[in-house]
Amino acid sequence: MNIGLVSGRCRDQRPLLELRNSLTFDQLASTKLVKWNSTSDCCEWPGITCDEGGSGRVISLDLSFEGINGGLDDSSGLFSLQFLQNLNLSSNSFNTTLPARFANLTDLISLKLSNAGFIGQIPNGISKLTKLVSLDLSTNFFLGSPALKLEKPNLATLVQNLAHLEELILDGVNISAQGNDWCKALSSSLPNLKVLSMSSCFLSGPLDASLAELRSLSIIRLSSNNLSAPVPEFLANYPKLTALELSSCHLNRIFPQTVFQIPTLEILDLSYNELLQGSFPEFHQNLSLQTLLLSTTNFSGTLPQSIGNLEKLSRIELLFNNFTGTIPSSVANLTQLFYLDLSSNKFEGRIPSFRKSKKLNYVDLSRNQLTGEIPSGHWEGLLSLTHVGLGYNAFIGSIPSSLFAIPSMQRIQLSNNRFGGQIPEFPNVSSPLLDTLDFSSNKLEGPIPSSVFDLANLNVLELSSNKLNGTVELHLVQKLLNLTTLDLSYNNLTVVASGSNSNVSSLPQFGKLRLASCNLRVFPDLRNQSKLFHLDLSDNQITGPVPGWISELSLLQYLNLSRNLLVDLERSLSLTSLSILDLHRNQLQGSIPAPPSSITYVDYSSNNFSSYIPPNIGTGTDIVSLFANYKSDITMFVKDFLGKYGMIPNIGQCFGR
Repeated sequence: MNIGLVSGRCRDQRPLLELRNSLTFDQLASTKLVKWNSTSDCCEWPGITCDEGGSGRVISLDLSFEGINGGLDDSSGLFSLQFLQNLNLSSNSFNTTLPARFANLTDLISLKLSNAGFIGQIPNGISKLTKLVSLDLSTNFFLGSPALKLEKPNLATLVQNLAHLEELILDGVNISAQGNDWCKALSSSLPNLKVLSMSSCFLSGPLDASLAELRSLSIIRLSSNNLSAPVPEFLANYPKLTALELSSCHLNRIFPQTVFQIPTLEILDLSYNELLQGSFPEFHQNLSLQTLLLSTTNFSGTLPQSIGNLEKLSRIELLFNNFTGTIPSSVANLTQLFYLDLSSNKFEGRIPSFRKSKKLNYVDLSRNQLTGEIPSGHWEGLLSLTHVGLGYNAFIGSIPSSLFAIPSMQRIQLSNNRFGGQIPEFPNVSSPLLDTLDFSSNKLEGPIPSSVFDLANLNVLELSSNKLNGTVELHLVQKLLNLTTLDLSYNNLTVVASGSNSNVSSLPQFGKLRLASCNLRVFPDLRNQSKLFHLDLSDNQITGPVPGWISELSLLQYLNLSRNLLVDLERSLSLTSLSILDLHRNQLQGSIPAPPSSITYVDYSSNNFSSYIPPNIGTGTDIVSLFANYKSDITMFVKDFLGKYGMIPNIGQCFGR
């Protein structure tokens, strides 16, 4: 490209065009660089801001998300932009070290290089940008980007001249510093710091008391560091603190309740600190808390009725703790509530209504000790609700039919309760997005509603271990093209796997198919199920041989054909992926078949096999299931086993010892 002369009022067109020509970028992803050309005023180019005083100097350059994958070095035209105050190169893939000439941009106030793909040591030149107010060098580990590191200079050297800095964002940078070192480095050099974000920086603890000197701190993000220490009381003394994020920090001992009472605090994240103990105080009014994340900690006690005073609360995650007592009725007054997860605790009693929480999107109360009926009115009008998890409790009564009328609903999981009655019909206009329907292990009766087979986006249908009755023709699921999991086991159903209407090729591609105790009499033709990894046809009346096409299901890991009337294997099971094989209690004859080499558990017991151990059965195989074939003839069993392996089997297993 011809760089040309300066046009209009822009005085930095030449270095900008030099920069553009030196960069390698995706023409389709770019929305800024592709529009830079020598025929227009560079002050009008996208991503460019010039001085409003009319000097024509570029003071702001934003090339974030431009698909850049190389081309920035010390010779770049970027470093001729001497009046640049704001530079944003975030979310690109430069895949190079940071050029030392960043030190030339001495007017920089804001430098944003997050997820830009820079690697290696952060140069000392960054510490010379004494006017910096905001510095972001963060890397998101989840994007797979190689991290920057701070060794020489270390953190103390980097920040020693940045007295004006208000935002320091170094997430993902390898700092590897001890608690008293990095804390004192920050407190001694950054008196105006408001945002401290250093998650996943290989920092150690404990948090030094010198941090308390940073009185302007508003945001503290230190998640995913190995602090291995208690949470200090001084964290409650920051007058402007809005966010405290300390997840996955190996925190321990008792968390100070005073932190919950910080008037300005909006976000508190202590999740994944298994050794951190604590309980809730009474919550007074006028608190600002919006997000409360305590998942996988060791908090206990009750959820106080005063939680209803947290009028701004929108997200609560308390899963995997030891909370007890009832869920307070005041939860019904949290009108801003969007996400609620109280699963895997010891809550008991009835659940409150959520109908006032019109923004509610996600509710999980599973794996508690909750009881009682759930009135249908608890869920009415919640038009944004996508997920309801109530499994593993002791709920009774009918399934709330209002759940089925929510058009945004994606997952309904009610397994392992005591719900009774029939499954309600799904209205024709409801649940177009429904992905998961799990009603297993309840006391539901009657036929499966025909409307279930009209849920076109259904991915998981689990109805096992109920009292459902009637006949289900397998071809009914043909309309459920996205179905990957189907479990109808242990009901009073009769599944018809073949017939004039069956079309094997049009069945959805199952990953998991469980039809145990479904009165099957013939082996369903599943030869086209190339994605099947779990198949359970146990407890039926299937006769004849095990079909040879089973060996063509290359992803099959679990196969249970036990308690049927099978008499033979058409061919040996040569599946290299199979790890669990259960053929016990059939009428199989001949020599015990050699299982696949990948097997970790096999049960051939209670068949009519001859007393012969196949050569491929190793010592890792379940001895009990083999011994059962010898009809308690322990002498013959030991003799055969010793002859094959030169060792005596662990006979104690056979007698439960």
